[in-house]
Amino acid sequence: QVQLVESGGGLVQAGGSLRLSCVVSGRTVSAYAMGWFRQAPGKEREFVAGISRSGVSTYYADSVKGRFTISRDNAKNTVYLQMNSLKPEDTAIYYCATGPNIPKLATYEYDYWGQGTQVTVSS
Repeated sequence: QVQLVESGGGLVQAGGSLRLSCVVSGRTVSAYAMGWFRQAPGKEREFVAGISRSGVSTYYADSVKGRFTISRDNAKNTVYLQMNSLKPEDTAIYYCATGPNIPKLATYEYDYWGQGTQVTVSS
């Protein structure tokens, strides 16, 4: 049974930082690309960042480029999202997901998801 568990969310002031973690069990993470998505109230779930199986290639939504960094530690079956210079519009539930061979932007490309972690950025 594949499980993804996110952690590291919380309340932070604008300009602050958070580091999200996603631990995967039941699947060898190194065989799959990983992605971070987010969903704000009343909005569609959207792609935030993706990382290739080896970690060499990373992809970001324009809204977070230069502020967020995705990384992975395959030995620990864990993916991270370092979020700096946070803005109120980053407030959302953040989800990690696994599934495709290469990073994809569409949610339907991913077959396993975590339960999400809340990130709230106050102004």
